[in-house]
Formats: sequence, structure tokens, C-alpha cells
Amino acid sequence: MIYVVDLDGTLCETFSNPDGHGMKYYEAEPYYDRIEVINKLWEEGHTIIIETARGCGSKINHYERTFDQLRSWGLKFTSLRTGVKFGGDLFIDDKGVNSEDFFNGCSKQTNKEDPFIPSAGLL
Repeated sequence: MIYVVDLDGTLCETFSNPDGHGMKYYEAEPYYDRIEVINKLWEEGHTIIIETARGCGSKINHYERTFDQLRSWGLKFTSLRTGVKFGGDLFIDDKGVNSEDFFNGCSKQTNKEDPFIPSAGLL
């Protein structure tokens, strides 16, 4: 299967700048339990595409720093797409799954040392 996974708000908690303009992408806190779910899918041979709207509005190229950030979190993926996802408020898609439903049972664990508790989600 091919999994296309959003980044900010799905695999990590990303914070706004104090002035309300833009995001502090490189201070994001990874959800390690969700990353472990994605890594398991990758290890099973699935294609994992990480897609993020980073840079869509600003036109800043976030690819290299985001790639390094994902690797530092231990995320396994096939490809990364930055600056190409449309930043909408609601996505209607016949193959769409809400991240809360997909990762049902994951705690949005941001401490890598905490024990992983398997998800009871859609997997």
C-alpha cells in the first residue's frame, strides 16, 4: 500500500510563532508512538510519503531541514514532499482517514523514552 501522511498536527505538535505569524516548525515535538506505527508500516514494505504544506504560503524551501528533522526523530519514509500540499481547512477524499481515527489509541507521546503502547486504530 501507499500511505500519504501529513506531518504537522499528525506526526508532531507544531507551535505558532508568538506574534501569530507563521509556525515554529523546527521546534515541533514528535509523536513517537505515531512514528513507531509509521515505521512498522515502512518495515512491512509499504510506501510512506510524508507530505507537508511547509512553504506553501511563504515559498520558503523547507525540504532539507524537514528531512533532517524527520531523520532525527527516527522516522522511516520513502519520500518527503514539502511546499506542494494545499493548505485547506477540510479535505474531502474517498480515501481520506482522519489521523485521530488512524492512530486511535496512540497518546501523542512526545517523550521517546516512554514505553510504546500499540494502537487499536485502523491497522
